[in-house]
Amino acid sequence: MFLSLTDEQREELENGVDEKNRVIKAAISQIDDFPEHPFHVVVDDAMNEMVESVKQFGVLSPAIVRKKEDGRYELVSGHRRKKACELAGIDTMPVIVREMDRDEAIIFMVDANLQREKLLPSEKAFSYKMKLDAIKRQGQRTDLTCAQVGHKLGMKSRDIVAGDAGESKNQISRYIRLTELDPTLLQMVDDKTIALNPAVELSYLPRELQTELLDVMESEECTPSLSQAQRMKQAAQSGKLDRNGMELVMREEKPQQNNFTIKATKLDKYFPKDFTPAQKEERIIKALDMFCRRLERTRQEQEREHER
Repeated sequence: MFLSLTDEQREELENGVDEKNRVIKAAISQIDDFPEHPFHVVVDDAMNEMVESVKQFGVLSPAIVRKKEDGRYELVSGHRRKKACELAGIDTMPVIVREMDRDEAIIFMVDANLQREKLLPSEKAFSYKMKLDAIKRQGQRTDLTCAQVGHKLGMKSRDIVAGDAGESKNQISRYIRLTELDPTLLQMVDDKTIALNPAVELSYLPRELQTELLDVMESEECTPSLSQAQRMKQAAQSGKLDRNGMELVMREEKPQQNNFTIKATKLDKYFPKDFTPAQKEERIIKALDMFCRRLERTRQEQEREHER
């Protein structure tokens, strides 16, 4: 959230309150995004509001960066603020330079972003995996100085990730399995076309079978249920799954449900590329409301015409 600062507060930000947390102005061109950053920076209404705030007040909450060996900076926290500056045409932004190794930076980056209210399954999947791997690597070091592990000795890496994220250990494992999905299947999970649990089962299919499954789903115009995904997983693990088997499973009649799905590829042409699933749903509902009102007006006009 951006707030107006007094001159004294702004001077404190610019000069820093101590050497460790000293705020400097860094050129945007010298700040590199975090490698394999798992969180999406979307240009939506919230971003547009941030851009306007940056234009008016500047960036009031410094980003966190670390110094790279080549003299450039690596952005650890503040990717949305950096994007807002770029869209606003601002060349510099306030940053705090922290001394962190790669694993400490990963843990800091993940924890900072997990505070967001809404996270996509893919964002949770890759961020949990990155943090888990970083903690495991820290546990193998003998020169350990990171508080992340130092204060939690005796806990397993997955327990640490689960506790910090407020998720169960099993749920962490399920999300991490999503990193094994074909990118198109993973996007369908983000779009809520495929539920989490069936997607976890599909992640155990070799990539070539996942690609084949996408083609089968396209031709059959449906997505697998949990039981269908489980059967395909079992068949794949025993080496008995092929396209014919997928088609047989996918053609099974599913229990009658009160909901249905429309493939994202069929709807994409009607929306801007940066629209989120929630925005698409809202626009579809509004369009249907307008269509129904138009039908009702047409019906009433026909009735009046008939009465004449």
